[in-house]
Amino acid sequence: MNRRRFIASALTAAAASSVGVGCERKEFDLLIAQGLVFDGLGNEPAVMDIGVRGDRIVALGDLSGRSCHRWINAAGMAVTPGFIDVHAHSDVALLANPNAESKIHQGVTTEICGNCGDSPYPLDEVRSRETIAALQRQYELAVNWRDLAGYFDQVEKNGVCLNVAVLVGHSSLREAAMGPDDRAPSATELRTMCAILRDYLALGALGLSTGLEYKPGMYAETGELIDLCKEVAKQGAVYATHLRNEDLRVEEALDEALAIGAAAGCRVQISHFKACQKRNWPKTSRLLKTVDRARRDGLEVCCDRYPYTAYSTSLKLLFPVWSRAGSDEDLIARLSNEREWLKIRAFVQDKIEALGSWESVLITRVSSPERKQCEGQTVARLAGDDDPYDFVRQLMIDAKGDVSMCGFAMSEEDTAAVLTYAHTMVGSDGDSLAPYGVLSRGMP
Repeated sequence: MNRRRFIASALTAAAASSVGVGCERKEFDLLIAQGLVFDGLGNEPAVMDIGVRGDRIVALGDLSGRSCHRWINAAGMAVTPGFIDVHAHSDVALLANPNAESKIHQGVTTEICGNCGDSPYPLDEVRSRETIAALQRQYELAVNWRDLAGYFDQVEKNGVCLNVAVLVGHSSLREAAMGPDDRAPSATELRTMCAILRDYLALGALGLSTGLEYKPGMYAETGELIDLCKEVAKQGAVYATHLRNEDLRVEEALDEALAIGAAAGCRVQISHFKACQKRNWPKTSRLLKTVDRARRDGLEVCCDRYPYTAYSTSLKLLFPVWSRAGSDEDLIARLSNEREWLKIRAFVQDKIEALGSWESVLITRVSSPERKQCEGQTVARLAGDDDPYDFVRQLMIDAKGDVSMCGFAMSEEDTAAVLTYAHTMVGSDGDSLAPYGVLSRGMP
């Protein structure tokens, strides 16, 4: 679609319609003429007219000669329903700036937030205080809600220019109920998590999400997730999961997700379906066959995927799970210890060799003002002639572990294969951004 021409045509029609309309009654408030219409139902596109009255499409077909207040000539252009970003992280960004420019300008009219186990609810005054403080620093707003009802109220109060639907983040749920500890929940804590999840699903949450590569969700054992997903199943909701591993052990991680869905009897959505690192690319076809087999066995499972070959995450994910246990202060202490660093470095070296080189790691955000110049550059370029492993170690220490990255780890062929798979939905895995204010920070 020539978006500029379409928008210009719409604005011109809007301006014209404001002159001389008066109280004259027309059949349609808006008529979009002769566009190639993709209906979103899988049907072949067809050239037709669209008649709109109020906020509803009321007629499709040949509407030539019918009266309207506004008319847009869409000949030679595609016309579609608004896109659904099925995997987004704009939960708090939409409160900081409700205009959602980066999404609206790409045709997105619905955001599904609360993915990867991370939602800005529930928030416990004590257990979640670090999360609350971090959100307030990042978005420069008062986090004055603590539950989903409060979050919904805040969205309604602020207003937002697109539709918002949400999942309940398992990591957020776990932190609010039992803190960030690496342990199984007590019976009481598990009942608390189930009760909160049940209430939020009744309020309209679409399901439960997990981020099993991130703290504290990564501490959950399969049984805990099955128990929570039984609540999901009761409400006919969905379990959307960022798998426990997306590279060497991705096949086992997918098996776990499918087993959880089967045991709980709930629908499953595999988040940003992929096999990272070149050595794992041959697994993609096997992973898709595994999903097909589960569907034949009666499990309703789908996946989502973004249309690019890089992933975005914390730089901490380059390090082994044991090194990330506890707080960021614990991670920095391990990085500062020479003996511990040698063990961490060996793990990181294997990951980087699998990615190809440090050219595949792009620093996108650094919390430390003194290291802001690192944003938007690869580690290879930043390190220059110095040891890139030592550079990353020092960067993490200087920024107290708060560094984000993009890793270029997927193939174009695999990306195309997943996107064209019959049961894949498209998502950005991104925030809503803007060219100004707090949402302009970093190097997206």
